[in-house]
Amino acid sequence: MAKQAKQEFVQHITPREENFSQWYTDVVRMAELMDYTPVRGCMALKPYGNRIWELIREELDRRFRDTGHENVSMPMLIPESLLLKEAEHVEGFAPEVAWVTQGGGETLPERLAIRPTSETMFCTMFAQWVQSWRDLPMKYNQWCSVMRWEKTTRPFLRTAEFWWQEGHTVHATAEEAQEETLLMLEVYRSFCEDVLSIPVFSGQKSEKEKFAGARATYSVEAMMQDGKALQAGTSHNFGTNFSVPFEIRYQNREGQLEYCHETSWGMSTRLIGAIIMAHGDERGLKLPPGVAPIQAVILPIAAHKGGVMEKCAEARDRLKAAGVRVRLDDRDNVSPGWKFNEWELKGVPLRLEIGPRDIENGVASYMRRDTFEKGTLPLEGLAEGVTALLEDIRRGMFRIADAFRLSRTRDVRTWEELGEQVGRGYARAMWCGKRECEDRIKDAFSATSRNMPFNQTPFADSCVCCGEPADKVMYFAKAY
Repeated sequence: MAKQAKQEFVQHITPREENFSQWYTDVVRMAELMDYTPVRGCMALKPYGNRIWELIREELDRRFRDTGHENVSMPMLIPESLLLKEAEHVEGFAPEVAWVTQGGGETLPERLAIRPTSETMFCTMFAQWVQSWRDLPMKYNQWCSVMRWEKTTRPFLRTAEFWWQEGHTVHATAEEAQEETLLMLEVYRSFCEDVLSIPVFSGQKSEKEKFAGARATYSVEAMMQDGKALQAGTSHNFGTNFSVPFEIRYQNREGQLEYCHETSWGMSTRLIGAIIMAHGDERGLKLPPGVAPIQAVILPIAAHKGGVMEKCAEARDRLKAAGVRVRLDDRDNVSPGWKFNEWELKGVPLRLEIGPRDIENGVASYMRRDTFEKGTLPLEGLAEGVTALLEDIRRGMFRIADAFRLSRTRDVRTWEELGEQVGRGYARAMWCGKRECEDRIKDAFSATSRNMPFNQTPFADSCVCCGEPADKVMYFAKAY
């Protein structure tokens, strides 16, 4: 039985250099993160993948609360008349909207959209809830799934239904709304870098790439190991673009009615795809400790010998008491080698081995998943040692990813340099600001503008595309 299980387990993971897309699919499948369902583009999260999302959610939710936000829940069905109130918004989402036209055996008098996003529903409620300056700001967030009828889907990266959070806030002034927009962008940046160990470029989107209905959109852009960009999170300043058509007004201190200023921001299960592609290797996942369902796994060596299982259980209890997410793998129907492979595939940051010789020496042997470095930790003070190692793993994963990002990012000054660079990573270029140049770059190289960094110090005089005077610094890349 164990032999058959081993044959099923030891399967080939396509090398990244050979076929990055297939490597990604292999890892998603073999690590048991999700499964396909009968509806095209809709995935079922399996326990391990769902737990990663739960940990992402828990940490983000804490950060939202710390910045003064509260969670609410909105309905998933949106009347078509509401969706049509903001013309630019509905035009941007129209091709992706799924509609409900029948309830029971009756044709509905008005089509209902399955939410692609919830701006219109939040705006409808804000118009009822906001009365005076005393009600502001309202800073809400919701956790839900949304539906966008994507033509091409890939697990986590682009699915018809996906899970996310969407924050929606209303403010009295334009200044407060802009401050909120940038605050949440910084929350996203620090989460990506400090928890997921994924370095990002923060900046403003172009007019072409901004969110439909926004006055300005900002993003955090990550780099995957194939050199492509992945938009990890966005923060939008709506100004009064939604509050005017939805009549979201408040009475100011002088008794006059004014329109509110709004923001919206979101991150999704796409982050799981980002983790896989930013850190994984031919052995499978490499999970940052902050979102690893199991941060340390304990493997008994020669478990049949006296005292081994007792010492392993003692170590587990100490780590658990210290807040470490730990698993004692006491299965006796598979070999230690099988266990090594399985936990490496699942990306557990730290493997601990305890056998008779370790007990005799008063240590636990360890192996780090990020670097495969091996060593020992004293059994006395094991929790402190493991906690310190996990923090070092987090920092080390970031350093590796950041070094890769820098090695694949280059300033370009000519059309030829741009074409060459977007084939391997990010191109930082001067841009005139014209949409025609963005379109030409996309048509020629299948690359898009990602964002304009906040440091807009020019390093050349002319646009990389048309050669006309340029004062905007922009990152261009191929993207997921």
